[in-house]
Amino acid sequence: MKRRVLMLFRRFGLVGPAFRTYERAVALRPSRIRTVDGPPLPPRRLMVRVAGTADADWFLRGGRAAYDAIAAHISLDDANDVLDFGCGCGRVLRYWGAHDGTITGSDRDADAIAWCRGNLAFARLLRNGLEPPLDLPDEGLDLVYALSVFTHLTAGLQTAWRDELRRVVRPGGRLLLTVHGRSYLPRLSGEERASFDAGELVVRWGELPGSNLCSAYHPERYVRETLADGFEVETLEPEGALGNPTQDLIVLRRTVSASA
Repeated sequence: MKRRVLMLFRRFGLVGPAFRTYERAVALRPSRIRTVDGPPLPPRRLMVRVAGTADADWFLRGGRAAYDAIAAHISLDDANDVLDFGCGCGRVLRYWGAHDGTITGSDRDADAIAWCRGNLAFARLLRNGLEPPLDLPDEGLDLVYALSVFTHLTAGLQTAWRDELRRVVRPGGRLLLTVHGRSYLPRLSGEERASFDAGELVVRWGELPGSNLCSAYHPERYVRETLADGFEVETLEPEGALGNPTQDLIVLRRTVSASA
C-alpha cells in the first residue's frame, strides 16, 4: 500500500482498518497452487499476515532457509528446549518436526495459533499478548528465536520483550533475532537516516505495534548498547537472515547477571 495513501487514512484514524483490508485483498490474488510434503499449507490469509504475500513457494522456501540459518549459527544438538517467538502460522516451526527436544511456538494471532495446534502436533502452542508475560517458567529454554518480530515493535515493547525472553532463557542460552539494519536505509527519509546514523532506533507507524505496518530499523550501535542489554553479542551478521532476505541476523548469549 502506497505511503501517501496510508498517510491519508491516518488523518482520519483509519489506517489500521485500511491496512487489514489491504492484507485481505492480497490474500485473494491468484497464485499457483503448491502440493507440499509434510504439514499442509496454512490458509492464504494467514500466510499474508506472516509473510506479506500468499505465495506458497516463498512461504516454504523462506521458512526452510530461516531454519537452515538457525542451524548454521546454533548447535541444535545443544538446544533441547526451543521457543519460536512470533511463530505465526508455522512458516519456520513446520521444519522442527524431527527435533528430539521440545519445541514451543508462541504468537498473539489467535487464528494462527489455532491453525498450528491443528496441524503441527509435535509443537506446544501458546498465545501471548502484545505485552509480556509468556506462560513459561524462568530459565527453561536453551534457544529462543524471533524472526522479524522486533522489526514490528516500538522501543518500549522491544525492551519489555527483551527482558521477558531473557527471563525464560537459561544462563548461557541463546536468543536469535532478525532486524532491519543498514540495508534498509533507502526506505528512510533524510531525518530518519540521520537518527539511524546517530545510533537511534527508528520506528514507523508506531501506533500499530505488532502489525506488519509498524516497522522498526535497528542500527548496530542500538543493538549492541540497548537491545542486547543482559546478553553478550555473539553474532551480528548484516543481511544474514536467509529466510528474511536482507535483514540482519543477531545471536545473543544470556549472561548470568545483568542490569536488565
